[in-house]
Amino acid sequence: MTKEENEKRLEYLKGIVRRLPDKPGSYQFYDDEHTIIYVGKAKNLKSRVSSYFHTEVDRFKTKVLVSKIHDISYTVVNTEEDALLLENSLIKKYNPRYNVLLKDGKTYPSICVSNEYFPRIFKTRTINKKWGTYYGPYSHLGSMYAVLDIIKELYHPRTCRQPITKEGVETGKYKVCLDYHIKKCMGPCVGKQSYEDYQKNIAQAREILKGNTRQVLRDLKEEMLRLSEELRFEEAEEVKRKYIALDGFVSKSEVVSHTIDNVDVFTITSDEKMAFINYIHVSNGSINQSFTIEYKKKLNETDEELLQLGIVELRERFGSDAKEIIVPEEVNVELGNVKFTIPKLGDKKTLLDLSAMNGKQYKFDRLKQAEKLNPEQKQVRLMKELQEKLHLPTLPYQIECFDNSNISGTDAVAACVVFKKMKPSKSDYKRYNIKTVVGPDDYASMKEVVSRRYNRLLQENLELPDLIVADGGKGQMEVIREVIQDELHLDIPIAGLAKNDRHRTNELLYGFPPMSVQLKTDSELFHVLTQLQDEVHRFAIEFHRNKRSKRALESELDNIPGIGPKTRDGLLNGLKSVRRIREADEATLATIIGPAKARIVYDYFHTGKERD
Repeated sequence: MTKEENEKRLEYLKGIVRRLPDKPGSYQFYDDEHTIIYVGKAKNLKSRVSSYFHTEVDRFKTKVLVSKIHDISYTVVNTEEDALLLENSLIKKYNPRYNVLLKDGKTYPSICVSNEYFPRIFKTRTINKKWGTYYGPYSHLGSMYAVLDIIKELYHPRTCRQPITKEGVETGKYKVCLDYHIKKCMGPCVGKQSYEDYQKNIAQAREILKGNTRQVLRDLKEEMLRLSEELRFEEAEEVKRKYIALDGFVSKSEVVSHTIDNVDVFTITSDEKMAFINYIHVSNGSINQSFTIEYKKKLNETDEELLQLGIVELRERFGSDAKEIIVPEEVNVELGNVKFTIPKLGDKKTLLDLSAMNGKQYKFDRLKQAEKLNPEQKQVRLMKELQEKLHLPTLPYQIECFDNSNISGTDAVAACVVFKKMKPSKSDYKRYNIKTVVGPDDYASMKEVVSRRYNRLLQENLELPDLIVADGGKGQMEVIREVIQDELHLDIPIAGLAKNDRHRTNELLYGFPPMSVQLKTDSELFHVLTQLQDEVHRFAIEFHRNKRSKRALESELDNIPGIGPKTRDGLLNGLKSVRRIREADEATLATIIGPAKARIVYDYFHTGKERD
């Protein structure tokens, strides 16, 4: 590969990385033949995958891996634990070249259920099928210990290593150990727990290790109800404890559902021009395939028609023979011996939601990619979104926002910032000194400034804004409305950004009377609007601070008899501050304003009077 080809490859990969979401999930690296060479997991996909491409990466193995990567794909999930389970499933299916540890089953620990009279359940890295049945290997120790902990909590299998026989129990050969006294073992070695009860517990533990947790839950519930009907309430309470503990363990994972096997899941996300169909395949309770395709609409195809096409194409591409297909709505397509399911609740609905989330994320990534190539596309999208939210007659190309600033009514100023195409247009910013208002009256100050602003635009026949945004709630909006509609008879839409009790902007208001607009506070559009608000606030504060500082400086130097504005400005230009002027010696002052005036200034700051 030439240097130019390698740079092009890296730029392509970094482009993918920049579009990755800040969500948990599993990522896959492909080589030049589009074979998966590495599968990883991440709590934050963008942060984790970008770390491979940092210049300071010094591990040789990582550098070799990066040099082989030609493409990247990923699947988002809801929790970090789900990402671990998904990674494990994908590694087992594809055996990627650089996931070397997982290829060797002995590298990761497994859980063994021994073939003893009273079986033990323990972790091991040594596989010998003569000793017992093995489950695993587990690529994530946390998942393995979680399974062991729930089994120990529910069933209390023995942990001692002494060989126990039927004859030994019957003859009283054994004694209970500490685990019995602290209620971590039920004492089967001395007949405190029957052989049948112990084996029943081990059988349920095996089902949990196989992943059949939902079946165990059903069995526990049936047993609990049966015991209650037989008035055996203490035993029913113990079964209920097990049920609650196991249900809490199962609910932690949304990726694996061991009641679902060999199922396809399809969802569609579309807009006016494109449709994105996500496909997930579930086998043996685990997701082992996730893929999204996109269609460019040429006619007025419906989502149902495109979903039909996607189902046929993706099942053929991945060779799926699943007899059940989960979809979000009814699909009119005939597939031999295949059942279509539209779930409303439960594990299948969870998988459907997960597929929809991946489809939406893929659409968002593609949009981001297009906006990187054409930044104006993002601005147009945000303008269209704002137009739709507020039902504006035209795109809000020019947006203006106002804010006041004063301290107890002194040095009162106001500012107007202008955004064009959702970006600051700083050359159009305006500052205003409040002229007609005495004291701290924000509403009156706002009324004066808005009136001055738009009277001036009308007089000079300049372009009016498409939207005015008030840096405040209903009160500010009403003041602007009085000027715009009642006095000037203009038809300019007015919105407001209201704050909550903690002085944080939390809603967009529009209309008269103002109503809250449904807009998520973490959306891009809301961020742009709060940027507009922050910008007008910054601009007003900066103007007020400069005015206040200038007045303070001028009043100090203007108190010196015999020193006029020209000398004052010369001193400030030369020494930059009153403090430096006060601390300067007479010779330094003389180099700037001459010896006679230097003596006056020096004496003013050091003796409070002129020399004789």
